[in-house]
Amino acid sequence: MTKDKKLNIIWLLLMAITVMNAMIAESANTGIAITLLIAVSVGFKGHMVVDHFMGLKGSNRYLRSLMNAYFYVIPSMMVIVYVFPEIIAQLTRLT
Repeated sequence: MTKDKKLNIIWLLLMAITVMNAMIAESANTGIAITLLIAVSVGFKGHMVVDHFMGLKGSNRYLRSLMNAYFYVIPSMMVIVYVFPEIIAQLTRLT
């Protein structure tokens, strides 16, 4: 498989996941399972972008690790905000 074909397949996969997430987000059903599914997909998509579209797969380990850490932090924050909304609201209130 050529590199361009592989990138096209990865891009289509990322687009399919994005559409699936949008459909889930538009539904009235919410819960920890949905939140975890969205958080995992955000992390997966981030890793795929870092590795394949930013070209960091074979680059400096420190730089790649910093970029990938972002995709552990953001999904974790999504779940924490869902699980502890009142505490987060109190911590981020201006008054």
